[in-house]
Amino acid sequence: MSRQVYLYDPPERFVAGTVGLPGRRTFFLQATAGSRVTSVALEKTQVAALAERMDELLDEVVRRSGGSAAVPAMAPTEVSDTAPLDTPVEEEFRVGTMALAWDGEEQRMIVEAQALVELDAESDEDLAEAEERLLQDEENGPPMLRVRLTGAQARAFAKRALDVVNAGRPPCPLCSLPLDPEGHVCPRQNGYRRGA
Repeated sequence: MSRQVYLYDPPERFVAGTVGLPGRRTFFLQATAGSRVTSVALEKTQVAALAERMDELLDEVVRRSGGSAAVPAMAPTEVSDTAPLDTPVEEEFRVGTMALAWDGEEQRMIVEAQALVELDAESDEDLAEAEERLLQDEENGPPMLRVRLTGAQARAFAKRALDVVNAGRPPCPLCSLPLDPEGHVCPRQNGYRRGA
């Protein structure tokens, strides 16, 4: 069976969003073009890492181009997207690995999110070899979401993604662990249940 690649070049919309209440949220990347919508699930840490790395890569592009690249220093307000995810949110796959690249000729950020794959291996060497084969198999690899964004779209995506990550539960002022609405057992209070 050949690899399923969900290509958006360019997307009308590419955002990070969540479904569920703080503390029980499921994170998604969602790309939209016309009536086509692709949603892939991933971890909160993956969303944060993608947004941070995207901003770093865009900063590097601006630095290396001496400011001539079509990349704004900040997310432009005219391309910001604060709308919720398009519903129904139907998960195509759970993300395992992600990659970012900058296409200098086209002035586009390329985002790839590949499905999580369980590999059977008897040793670390076998596992590394199986991972390498999987990454190099363009035709038969796991499903992949590939999105090409302008510099402005990439900045807007990164800003929204970090806002979504930071919109979770507030931290406890004593231990910095997240506070649930019903409180939490604070290690700094020797197990005393602290309210929100």
